[in-house]
Amino acid sequence: MPLSHALPEGFDQCDPLQQALYTTLFTRRDVRSQFLPDAIPDEVLARLLTAAHYAPSVGFMQPWNFILVRDPATRESLHGAFMEAHLEAAAMFPDEQRDKYQRLKLAGILDAPLSLCITCDRERAGKVVLGRTHMPEMDLYSTVCAVQNLWLAARAEGLGVGWVSIFQRERLHQILGIPDNIQVIALLCIGYVSHFEATPELQTKGWRQRLPLDSLIMENQWNQPLSATEFRQMIVQTQQSAEVIAHNTNKAVNESLLTTPKS
Repeated sequence: MPLSHALPEGFDQCDPLQQALYTTLFTRRDVRSQFLPDAIPDEVLARLLTAAHYAPSVGFMQPWNFILVRDPATRESLHGAFMEAHLEAAAMFPDEQRDKYQRLKLAGILDAPLSLCITCDRERAGKVVLGRTHMPEMDLYSTVCAVQNLWLAARAEGLGVGWVSIFQRERLHQILGIPDNIQVIALLCIGYVSHFEATPELQTKGWRQRLPLDSLIMENQWNQPLSATEFRQMIVQTQQSAEVIAHNTNKAVNESLLTTPKS
């Protein structure tokens, strides 16, 4: 990912490794509409899966498995499961929001060259697991960390990722032959893209806006706002800088995608 411009205030003193990390974080997007059919090289996919496998996990239980779905017929079945749930979901929204929902493209299963199902084996480390004794759901959160690791690695590789969460889990178990004791965490679409959105797609299409970070931070107690005005202003400025980084970097990447033929 090119870092062809100076980073704004709040990130301008970061070293190159820090700059690369923050740029990857801020330019990550949930991709639905921009996938290209180009195959992902095996060496790139191996790096993504390794990044996922190196996620933190409670009690070091590493509860994840990864199902690579390249077969067109299987991906057609996955898309069918999505469409079934998509129609059900549309009926749940009020009329005005339903119209907006139906205009959104919410899955790229048939467009991306690879679908990836990430699961959680909740029994992998036995009945009593360090760190799960009082918060048993920590294995699920650990698997989500693997999803995030893979997503950020994909962005660093110039790949888009879309998380499809609109489906009945039972249908995915049926289509992919997943045992009943294994929990599906994520169905991801992965592939190269025509461009990366400068702003999250749901934001530009008016579904929701990014919340101001300073309104979400409390101090010492719930509902006790930050007391230091200077720090609050620093939070506001840093979030504004993050938006600048995302816009400038994705703009530069998109210009490069338009002018550089893919090998």
